Amino acid sequence: MNMTSAPAILDQLSALGDETRIRLLVLLERSEFTVSELCAVLQIPQPTVSRHLGKLAEDGWVAHRAEGRNRHYRATGGPDEASRELWRVVRDNVGGSGVYARDAERARGVMAERRRRSAEFFAASAERWDLLRTDLFGGRAEWLPLFGLLDPSWTVGDLGTGTGGFAALLAPFVGSVVGVDRSAEMLEAAHDQVGDVPGVELRQGHLEDLPVEDGELDLAVLSLVLHYIVEPETVLAEAHRALRSGGRLLVVDMRAHDRGVEYAEEMGHVWPGFPPDRMQALLEGAGFHHVRVTPLPPDPEAAGPLLFLAVATRP
Repeated sequence: MNMTSAPAILDQLSALGDETRIRLLVLLERSEFTVSELCAVLQIPQPTVSRHLGKLAEDGWVAHRAEGRNRHYRATGGPDEASRELWRVVRDNVGGSGVYARDAERARGVMAERRRRSAEFFAASAERWDLLRTDLFGGRAEWLPLFGLLDPSWTVGDLGTGTGGFAALLAPFVGSVVGVDRSAEMLEAAHDQVGDVPGVELRQGHLEDLPVEDGELDLAVLSLVLHYIVEPETVLAEAHRALRSGGRLLVVDMRAHDRGVEYAEEMGHVWPGFPPDRMQALLEGAGFHHVRVTPLPPDPEAAGPLLFLAVATRP
């Protein structure tokens, strides 16, 4: 040990020169604890625990996060490498017997109580859990993690981007997003929604004649678009052209349903959904391989037809 680090080490010897503080650090290496939990484990009064935690925090040995009225403390390992080396020596010498073994046993009891409270909450909330989770985190929480499976270097085509909501959600997870729509009004709304989201480019054009270079896209998405298209074969052939070799196409659309006349009059639908074998044939006819068409589970709150997801690869 060089002489320049000696004074700092001497200061840390003071912080570690008390068995209560060592007991606290041993516990806080294993898990976060509140002051009241540490009092229960160490069997000492709250002012004593708070005083020692204050000293350890001042010297950089512990940190805390606030949660309501409670502070949750955790060990940092030490303020610098020399201190961490010193702590390893101390920890290895105190071992796991005697008072430290009793502390560990009481700590397991505290953790078991936490698990019990959590289990009680879920038992009481089971029937309303889906609604509660949606209230807390929104309806997207279940499927947003899937964006993490995307390659961050990809260029993704959101074909029929509409108001750009999906493109804006997708952009942080990929290299760039190209949103295409034929409607100037839709693209104006998309510009308002996308705003300054980096990596999103909006292009006006027809899906039957995409404003996209050959092989420009790594992934193309047609979400609830094909039922508006007079010639879906042409759109799928254009998506095939715009994808690189090995690129993928995702199609989300309606399964075949019996509301075709109603939807054609109210919303301009051309197709009353697509049976799985029809979608399989369309994709294979456009040159795609490894086609998979999967029914999506119904959303209890949705009033429209059931949906499917089709996945295909350009060879």
